Amino acid sequence: MELNFPVQAKILKPVAEVFDAVYNPKKLASYFVTGGASAPMDEGTKVMWEFADFPGAFPVYIKNVKKNEKIVFEWEANDGTGQGAGYNTTVTFEFSAIDANTTQVKILESGWRDPNKFLNAAVGNSQGWMQMVCCLKAYVEYGINLRKGFL
Repeated sequence: MELNFPVQAKILKPVAEVFDAVYNPKKLASYFVTGGASAPMDEGTKVMWEFADFPGAFPVYIKNVKKNEKIVFEWEANDGTGQGAGYNTTVTFEFSAIDANTTQVKILESGWRDPNKFLNAAVGNSQGWMQMVCCLKAYVEYGINLRKGFL
């Protein structure tokens, strides 16, 4: 059994604007990576993400980018207790224009090993991705940072 729990949301903005809110480090830091992102999500680069509610920076390895369509990256899996699991998972963001002013965003994290050992970590990350897509929606549609004061 492969562990992956896709999340998705419709965002009432054009696909280019939604894509840029994930790709652009300044915008990403306005609603998700509360400690900042070191660079844009360019293919072949390593970007450091920091969260105010989790200690330390997380390296994010950008594997594939298709402007306004997809961002794929890898980062270290956690073991369910917040510690590194010693291998990477793959996170895929897909952006689809439903019409000129509506975008479907899908997020899927895959590559979890040993379903019995990493189930809690996989479920926890899927909850985090759902929070991220909700924060993205609030930021892009209304300019609101839902993570401000959240934890």
